[in-house]
Amino acid sequence: MGNYKGHFYLFLSFTLAGTSIIAGKFLTSLGTFTITSVCLFLVLLILIPFYHFRILNYLKTLNRNDWILICLQAVFGIFLFRAFLLSGLKITSSLEAGILISCSPVIISILAHFLLKEKASAKTFLGVSLAFIGILLLQGINTGLTTSHLPGNLLVLCAAASESVFNILSRIYSRNKSHEDKLFDPLLQTMLVSAIALILCLLPALREQPLKSLAALDVKGWWSIIWYGFIVTLLSYVLWYAGIKRCNSYTAAAFSCVMPLTSMLLSFIIFGEAITGIQWVGSGMILFGVMFITTFTKRPGHYSS
Repeated sequence: MGNYKGHFYLFLSFTLAGTSIIAGKFLTSLGTFTITSVCLFLVLLILIPFYHFRILNYLKTLNRNDWILICLQAVFGIFLFRAFLLSGLKITSSLEAGILISCSPVIISILAHFLLKEKASAKTFLGVSLAFIGILLLQGINTGLTTSHLPGNLLVLCAAASESVFNILSRIYSRNKSHEDKLFDPLLQTMLVSAIALILCLLPALREQPLKSLAALDVKGWWSIIWYGFIVTLLSYVLWYAGIKRCNSYTAAAFSCVMPLTSMLLSFIIFGEAITGIQWVGSGMILFGVMFITTFTKRPGHYSS
C-alpha cells in the first residue's frame, strides 16, 4: 500500500510543481527573490502558530548531519532553483522552460547511480526509459529553442540541475532518518526548509525594492503569489517528502517527467503556445512510463503506510 501512496504523492507533487512555470510568467514584474520571500513568508506566517510546539520538538531531534542536509535542501531546492527558474522565465518562453526542465530526470538518475548507489530493476529501468523517450518526443523534432533566449535557457538548465540535487539530498535525508521516528513529518520538514530558504532570500530581496513592485501588482499577480506559496511551495513539497521516503530515486526521476508535461499542457491552454503531434505522442509515452512503474515496481525501504 505504501508503494502506491508514494507513487500518488510523487505524481501530485510534480504535477503541482509544473504549474510554477505558468505562475512565474504572471510575476515577471517582481524581483526573483521578492517572489520567493513573499511566498515563503505567507506560508510560514499561516503555519507556524499551529505547529510551533511540534517544530521545537522536531528541532531537538536533529543532529549535525541532519542540519547540513536540511540546509543544503533549502539552498538547492528553493533558493537556487527559484533564483535560476524565475530569472530564466524573464528572458525565455514558458514552453522552452518546460522543455529544459525535462533534463531533471536524466540528472537525477545519474546522481542516484553514482552517489546513492541505487540499482534499478529491469522493470524500473524500462519504465524510466519509456518516460525518457517521452521527454525526447515532447521536445519534438523542432524544439523551438532559440539562440536569442540562450541566457534564459541556460538559467532554466541550472534550475533543473538544482532541482535534481535537491531530489537526491531529500532521498539521502529520508534514508538516514529512523523509520520509527514519529517526528519525521513531511510538513515539518517543508516548514524548516522554507524557513532557512527565507533567511537566504531576505537580503537579496531587499535590494529589489520589493515594496514598490508589490504595490504595483495586479489581482492576477497576487493570486499567482498565493498559488506559488501554498500550492507550489507548501503542498508540492509536502507531497514530495511524503513520496520520496517511500520510493527510490529512479522512480522519482520518472515521475519528474510529469513536471514538463504539466507545464507544456498549461502553456497550450493558457498562453496558446503550439504543441506538435510528436509532442502529444511524447506526452502519452510519459504517462505510459509512469503507469508502468506504478503498476510493476516495488517500493524500497520499510514504509508500509
